[in-house]
Amino acid sequence: MNPRALLAAAAALPLAAQAQSDWPSQPVRLVVPFAAGGPTDVPARLLADEMSRNLSQRIIVENRTGSGVVVGTDMVAKAPRDGLTLLYTTVGHAVTRAMFDRLPFDPVADFQPIALVGQVPMIMLVNNDFPARTLAEFTALIRANPGRYDYASSGNGGAVHLASELYLHMAGGPGSPLRMNHIAFRGSSAAYPDILAGRIPMIIEVAAGALGQIGRGALRPLAISTVARSPLAPQLPTFIEGGVPGYEAYTWHMVMAPAGTPAPIIGAVHASVTRAVTALSARLTEMAMEVVPGSTPASATAFLAREMAKWEPIIRAAGIRAD
Repeated sequence: MNPRALLAAAAALPLAAQAQSDWPSQPVRLVVPFAAGGPTDVPARLLADEMSRNLSQRIIVENRTGSGVVVGTDMVAKAPRDGLTLLYTTVGHAVTRAMFDRLPFDPVADFQPIALVGQVPMIMLVNNDFPARTLAEFTALIRANPGRYDYASSGNGGAVHLASELYLHMAGGPGSPLRMNHIAFRGSSAAYPDILAGRIPMIIEVAAGALGQIGRGALRPLAISTVARSPLAPQLPTFIEGGVPGYEAYTWHMVMAPAGTPAPIIGAVHASVTRAVTALSARLTEMAMEVVPGSTPASATAFLAREMAKWEPIIRAAGIRAD
């Protein structure tokens, strides 16, 4: 580095240190674009409480729902770049571009990922009386009866819907997805009566909800969406073991800031999130989340890019559009 560059870098260091030490100068809003009390809101509040214990200011969760994740996400995209408004989001962020004809924000250019908090696997559940006892048998039955059977989801374009469409496309093979009819409900709990009664045979449910159904013996699990068997349910084979090579699906939780937030502030937020996730690791694991240790802004950014590249073709092929 030449002397002029060295002088410039040295001059910038005190400014960077000052910006980092000043964060947060007032309470921070952690915007959750989902309803209060739901599976995204609960870990967000745990994170906010833990971060508040280690900072000079409170982290306040603010639920902003509407048009899927669009309303809350747009609020953060247009917030000042001072680290005082952050986004706690999920896989829903990665699919907005493919599902909406128009967005008031760019899901990539308008955001700086800070840390991937964790991933929650998905589990295929079927009615106990359904004839398929394994995933391979289920796939064979669906292949032999195109369009005969329904599957449930917790809502159009959500993680449960996406995981099911990914299975149908990957199990069917290139250009010839398996055919089932999608029945969307307002949340998985609303779908369970129909699945328990046998009117709908299948749902690929988020593990946190699926494990409760399995524990009660209410529904039968066929596969889990992890690459290798999960400690959450070590007896349960993966989709890959069941004959769907490469299948992997999660809902996930990530903290983001508006793009253009100064790097020192991003560093301070990242340090606070990392400390909080480490402290909450056992709690989050109890909620069926696989905590991602060592997540950085760079790795979180790369993860988001991979998720968008994975889900956007599935959404387009399945013709999934926002309600």
